Amino acid sequence: MEARAVAKYVRVTPRKADQVLQLIRGKRVDQVTEILDFTPKHVAKVIGKVLKSAVANAVAIEGKINIEHLRVKEATAGAGPSLKRFLPRAQGRATPIIKRTSHITIIVEGEAPAEDATTKTARARRRAPAKEA
Repeated sequence: MEARAVAKYVRVTPRKADQVLQLIRGKRVDQVTEILDFTPKHVAKVIGKVLKSAVANAVAIEGKINIEHLRVKEATAGAGPSLKRFLPRAQGRATPIIKRTSHITIIVEGEAPAEDATTKTARARRRAPAKEA
């Protein structure tokens, strides 16, 4: 089961957003929220909102789901449209300024609950072929 959330036109460069997204790829959702709470980047707050949205989408799709079994499957920051501005310089010249935006996508995936050892051994006994004498 997968659920995704996208934040479009975020006013941060994709490169800066990807620095924070590298910290959370492949980790469990409860670990990711702690990481994002203590990351001193502005974009971490936006990524936290996208993550909460993806978790809410997973709950809406699956119904009752244990959030501890969710993990971040994919986290990407793609380039959005760039805002083009000009800064006046000396002698009548102008310098272009490009303000980049990004589209942040987070996909969460539900992990299967881990089986305990007693059920594994019982299944192995059932599947073992009977020895003939």
